[in-house]
Amino acid sequence: MSSPRTPLRVGLVGYGLAGSVFHAPLIAADPDLVLDTVSTGNPERAVQARAEHPDVRVVGSPEELLGRAAELDLVVIASPNKTHVPVATAALRAGLPVVVDKPLAGTAAEARALAALAEERGLLLSVFQNRRWDNDFRTLQALLADGSLGEVQRFESRFERWRPQLKGGWRESGAPEEIGGLLYDLGSHVVDQALVLFGPAVRVYAESDVRRPGAEADDDTFIAITHAGGVHSHLWMSATTAQLGPRFRVLGQSAGYVKYGLDPQEAALREGLRPEPGKAWGVEPEELWGRLGAGESPLTGGGTPVETLPGAYPAYYAAVAAALRGAGENPVTAHEAAAALDVLEAAKKSAREGVAVTL
Repeated sequence: MSSPRTPLRVGLVGYGLAGSVFHAPLIAADPDLVLDTVSTGNPERAVQARAEHPDVRVVGSPEELLGRAAELDLVVIASPNKTHVPVATAALRAGLPVVVDKPLAGTAAEARALAALAEERGLLLSVFQNRRWDNDFRTLQALLADGSLGEVQRFESRFERWRPQLKGGWRESGAPEEIGGLLYDLGSHVVDQALVLFGPAVRVYAESDVRRPGAEADDDTFIAITHAGGVHSHLWMSATTAQLGPRFRVLGQSAGYVKYGLDPQEAALREGLRPEPGKAWGVEPEELWGRLGAGESPLTGGGTPVETLPGAYPAYYAAVAAALRGAGENPVTAHEAAAALDVLEAAKKSAREGVAVTL
């Protein structure tokens, strides 16, 4: 009989939205991982971490966490964007594999420097791009794989919200060092998805605005990408959308696919629900399925409903654990993150100068 293997010990830097809602629950749900240590300088979040994970050790700083490097197998960085590069650098130099929440860095050059350091040390450096495991994205990948759409001509992706009032915090800060705004927040997701689906970008055009009174960072941005293979991606990210558009509209030579609504996993995690073995996770009701067709409007019942594949956020950390044990590949590499940052930097330049940027 084989005995169960010892779970890999994870240190988590940051216990705000990303750390408490996404990373900690998904780490705790994976049988091959154990949440060992949480770093937060916020007393209320420290109390929250202990309440939600009674066996966890809580420390006050990333430096204190990294002081226990010999007792850890992985560090996950879910602290504010401006800390990603320095904390990831320190963790890699301490000899620890690293997962970094998106965006990996503020620039593609910084991302590639981190990738080089990880490769030099022979350590895993992965980026948490959970939206690759959204239900609609997985469904679209399946439709592309089976040829249901024919050759794709245009990919439209919207990550829109109606948040007319500012929430405050570093994500809405206009200070360059904070790496705030929707371009680097939601844009990190939609650009990554477009590149995964349709390959490298060769041309980028963008429009970016600050719409809400008192706002400092972009809250309404559009990006147009021309891919090397000829597909055009049109991407919207907004906090000021009073009527939400389709999450995806994908137009091919044979058919189109239209899907409304966001993947349910984030809402479930926010409500305190957790993935459990043998229980359904990431499943949405039939009335939210997208529709596939040609020459018909999905809003009037045109096209054929396509069952949405379940969302699968737990698959990310399962893949990380497998990679650490030498049984799989890094699910999201730093080089992939750098390619997305190339596009985000080009979009920033395009919006500022009113020109298209060739990569």
